Amino acid sequence: RITGCYLIINGFHHVSVNGSLYPAKVKSRRLRWDVKPSEMANNTLNPIRAIVDGMKLTPNVDKPMIALSIGDPTVFGNLPTDEAVLQALKGAIDSQKYNGYAPSVGYLKSRQAVSNFYSCPEAPLDAEDVILTSGCSQAIELAISVLCNPGDNILVPCPGFSLYKTLAVSLGIKVKLYNLLPEKSWEIDLQHMESLIDERTSCLIVTNPSNPCGSVFNREHLQKILKVASRHCVPILADEIYSDMVFPGCHCPSIASLSSDVPILSCGGLAKRWLVPGWRMGWILIHDRNEVFGSEIRQGLVKLSQRILGACTIVQGALESILNNTPQSFYNKTISFLKSNSEICFSELSTVPGLNPVMPSGAMYLMVGLDMDHFPDFKNDVDFTERLVTEQSVFCLPASAFEYPNFFRIVVTVPEEMMVEACGRIREFCQRHYRPRSCDSNDLDQ
Repeated sequence: RITGCYLIINGFHHVSVNGSLYPAKVKSRRLRWDVKPSEMANNTLNPIRAIVDGMKLTPNVDKPMIALSIGDPTVFGNLPTDEAVLQALKGAIDSQKYNGYAPSVGYLKSRQAVSNFYSCPEAPLDAEDVILTSGCSQAIELAISVLCNPGDNILVPCPGFSLYKTLAVSLGIKVKLYNLLPEKSWEIDLQHMESLIDERTSCLIVTNPSNPCGSVFNREHLQKILKVASRHCVPILADEIYSDMVFPGCHCPSIASLSSDVPILSCGGLAKRWLVPGWRMGWILIHDRNEVFGSEIRQGLVKLSQRILGACTIVQGALESILNNTPQSFYNKTISFLKSNSEICFSELSTVPGLNPVMPSGAMYLMVGLDMDHFPDFKNDVDFTERLVTEQSVFCLPASAFEYPNFFRIVVTVPEEMMVEACGRIREFCQRHYRPRSCDSNDLDQ
């Protein structure tokens, strides 16, 4: 039987080509629509959103809401960026030189400006060692993507920035959490960290200064971290977005400046130190050691950067001026404010029964421990913070969002009077719900 240019012989389709017959494949046709999200989409989960979206947040209508949960220093308008930063951007726009595509890794001139800014004798940099990215988040994504394959594992701090897990799991990479020690100002439990390393460990993430802890590792501790990485030949992804946001009296060297043999991808950006997180300008600094990364990792980063054709060109055009012309007084003023607010918060909450705040040394966060035995009205830190919103209209992020229960995180960027008010409400809330342990009561009776 002949059907168009097809012949059906013994029930099989054949096609005629120049008089010869050949078996033909018949394309199967979908009978119904069946469009599903990809495995990558289904595996992408933000732990913060998962917890916050499940909370019943109904503020007290008699008290204005104070959100101490958002890691955006611009929210309250009290921490504007410097005029020099704004003028740099205006100049880039007015020049009309930056309206087109840039190389995917960034303009050479802009990369040179970043390398000049961060280069030091112990960790020299050139433009070729810089990849510009769409914010520090993309820098982290590129670094994980270039170092890891599906089935590999990475070591991530606990508590730590939730994006690491969000990115890794979506790429089929296993996350192993190493502990930070609140009693040691959130230093790494090095023995625990080292015990997690195996032959599939492709990356160690070190966050310094820390989100969510506000901790700053000193030189000696960083050197101990490097020894572990060196012993097991594991490269480091250094999340240094809060570098130089360190309180007076503390010193925070870049981990690359201390490394003689461990290769490091350092991720940073404008977001926090320059108070412009929405401008989405980040970078990767490639600190190779003994050609461990060689050309392959560099080329891998170039290829990955081509997926979105690079960072915002206008901000790139302003970058050299921003880095060179922002006055030191601007940085100092920001740090002074963050330190003052941290001291207010720590001082106020240190005297609240059942709370154990840990004084930070940098960044813009403070972690508060909860002695849940004294708060039997609540199941956990999520329940505690949810009820804090309901009764006092103060929203702190439960540290379960960082996989670290029975703590909550406070962002210290709010105006000072708001911080004082929030701490007063937290005190009132805790005094209402605090219960002494039964043994405490017995002690009092004796």
